[in-house]
Amino acid sequence: MQAEFAVQTRGQGLYEFTDRIRGWLSATQADGLLTLFVRHTSCSLLIQENADPEVQTDLGAFFSRLVPPSDHPSMSYLRHTYEGPDDMPAHIKAAMMPVSLSIPVRGGYPVLGTWQGIYLFEHRTAPHLRKVAAHFA
Repeated sequence: MQAEFAVQTRGQGLYEFTDRIRGWLSATQADGLLTLFVRHTSCSLLIQENADPEVQTDLGAFFSRLVPPSDHPSMSYLRHTYEGPDDMPAHIKAAMMPVSLSIPVRGGYPVLGTWQGIYLFEHRTAPHLRKVAAHFA
């Protein structure tokens, strides 16, 4: 079984779409493995805490400090800058974080921890429509 999920972003940050995945899987009532793959090179997929929003804020702040925009003096070595100061840093962040996830499914329900959610991590500053391919077998 395959599907594609569109995730609309409003700029940098984490966007949870766990409930949409649960809804899609619930019809199966089956056991198996869910694979998610984001079809873009400037965002990532994460399983992360979904109880305290400060976790998402802190993660965003950490990665912004770790990989600042290309117009920051510490990033003057970057050459790929013509798509804006956030583009190459977004590619770097996506290279550091997962672009695919494998999640066990039991009875049509993803086997996640109590406080875990499935997120798209947008690394660009402008809004984007991101597509996540899903395969369940």
